[in-house]
Amino acid sequence: MDAAGMIVSLVRDASTSLPADVEFALKKAVRREAKDSPARMIVKTILDNCALARKESVPLCQDTGTLTFFVSDSLKRRFTRRAIERGVAAATAKGYLRKNCIDSVSGVSHDDNCAPGAPVIHYCEKPGVTLLMKGGGSENMSRQYSLPDSSLGAGRDMEGVRKCILDAVVKAQGYGCAPGILGVCIGGDRATGFETAKEQLLRSLDASSSDPRLAKLERHILRDANSLGIGPMGLGGKTTLLGVKIASRPRVPASFFVTVAYMCWACRRRTILP
Repeated sequence: MDAAGMIVSLVRDASTSLPADVEFALKKAVRREAKDSPARMIVKTILDNCALARKESVPLCQDTGTLTFFVSDSLKRRFTRRAIERGVAAATAKGYLRKNCIDSVSGVSHDDNCAPGAPVIHYCEKPGVTLLMKGGGSENMSRQYSLPDSSLGAGRDMEGVRKCILDAVVKAQGYGCAPGILGVCIGGDRATGFETAKEQLLRSLDASSSDPRLAKLERHILRDANSLGIGPMGLGGKTTLLGVKIASRPRVPASFFVTVAYMCWACRRRTILP
């Protein structure tokens, strides 16, 4: 199979089948929520939807999102932008993707989902080819803070970081299709903050940070967020987040950014190793 064909298969699998770790977290959430509660009903419906999407090989969400590919540098000559675009166009024609790419100036739809800058492609040191599909509803809930933030009483310390992350969770309630997953970057500049935060969404939900301080913060944020009572779809319950993944990047003395990439329950990510 050529590179474009592999991209079609990658898109199909990512679009129609939720990763096992995310599905497992949703099954745990069903058991956590009260019997006959709206929260339990919502999560069970999500799981039923995922099973049907996998069985019928159709997208598990109507918003197939922004496509972001992470391609190993060693595969750059094989998985060129042209090859990836051919695969995306073919996957769109097969119905695995919605026509989801709009020219921001003219408003014209790029019906094959290919245009300058779309799909997003990062050539990097990660092995294989990874696709992350992030819907617009969750992307709208992503936020960036600059510390200190007097409105939150947040200083330039880990307690200030915690306040920013929980504020993002509160502001997302009722939006972004909870239960969500947070990718967080502490530090960096504005651009690398968002890029690094989004990359954290590639981590398995059962993988903690290798930095004990960040691993502890991940656990505490997950616990605190799930004690807020926001719940699935913001309708109340014990499961507001499925996971929190945090990284840090160096910063200059003048800046201290906290960047939160919010992902909905439909955390569609998949990797192939050609």
